[in-house]
Amino acid sequence: MRTVTTRNANFQQWQALLSSRSKRRKLGAFLVQGVRPVSLAVESGRTIRYLLCTSGKRSSWASDLLRTARAEVVCELAPELMAELGGKQDPPELLAVVATSPDDLARIPVGPDMLVVVFDRPSSPGNLGTVIRSADALGAAGVVVTGHAVDLHDPKTVRATTGSFFTVPSVHAESAQQVLDWAGGLRRGGVPVRVVGLSENGTTELADCDLRGPTLLVVGNEAAGISRAWAESCDQLARIPMVGSASSLNAAASASIALYEASRQRLVGRTRAAAAPRC
Repeated sequence: MRTVTTRNANFQQWQALLSSRSKRRKLGAFLVQGVRPVSLAVESGRTIRYLLCTSGKRSSWASDLLRTARAEVVCELAPELMAELGGKQDPPELLAVVATSPDDLARIPVGPDMLVVVFDRPSSPGNLGTVIRSADALGAAGVVVTGHAVDLHDPKTVRATTGSFFTVPSVHAESAQQVLDWAGGLRRGGVPVRVVGLSENGTTELADCDLRGPTLLVVGNEAAGISRAWAESCDQLARIPMVGSASSLNAAASASIALYEASRQRLVGRTRAAAAPRC
């Protein structure tokens, strides 16, 4: 175990991972904060470049993780240094520096009932993290971020997922066309993927859309909605009916509602299939 008591070169690199997207990309790593995210990062089998711990007395959780984690390097830091990296007044017991995974759509598992959320140009790390968390909770196969968007590996994004970042494949695609080409390849391979976009101008209410088969569920930017390229490429545009004075829903809330509806339809479909009489 290495000991770090000063703001040396390693510490400065870890600190840069908090705020610099270019540094995260250059180093191929990102910083993970929070008890559950750190635990799931270790359990997921991802490459842990550094496991950072606070000097002094440790909880059983921290002691167990330090003993079992396969980190390349373990470093013990002075409490004030851990507090800086943890973003809080009190130093966290553990932080992890994790290697990034490639932005490859092939990481998303393909199947007859695959459900993938496409978040078009999200600008809020909190919203993106919430969508990944909802995707995990409601059975989505993966999350794709398209266009000029907030960084998937921003510590605020990762923390907002409460660990789901390490259980749901999440990738960035440069453009809508890249994702549509991937979907086209799946269709040619026999997977009849449908693209359903959420839009306040949608012609069909969400509950009337068939979301049971392989589906890309497209959610738009918080302010501008889905792009024209996505809107023109969707097989169906769905709207979430609203009452009251609200003009629109938060993007993460819209995604969560749509994911629940897809999950509900699939559960009903499985229940009916199981209850059907057999010849």
